[in-house]
Amino acid sequence: MVMTQHLLEAADRYGMERLKLVCEDKLCDYVDASSDGTILALAEQHGCDGLKRACMEFLTTEGNLKAVIKTDGFDHLAKSCPSILIELLAKLAL
Repeated sequence: MVMTQHLLEAADRYGMERLKLVCEDKLCDYVDASSDGTILALAEQHGCDGLKRACMEFLTTEGNLKAVIKTDGFDHLAKSCPSILIELLAKLAL
């Protein structure tokens, strides 16, 4: 998973959109409580809408948010992309 994250970052940096989409698709398979915060921050930072959607869906599924909040990845998300937390709260309020 870490290699795929780095590859996505490089693909975004060098404008390799097809590779970026492949990495985004692959990372969707790794979304779980321990990785969601980190992957969501990565998706936000690199404009990966599909990956962001998958992470947000995971978070809004019953019980998952509590598990994710306990991780270091969630702390990283809160510090690096605080706007995501506002978006998440808006989504949960509906």
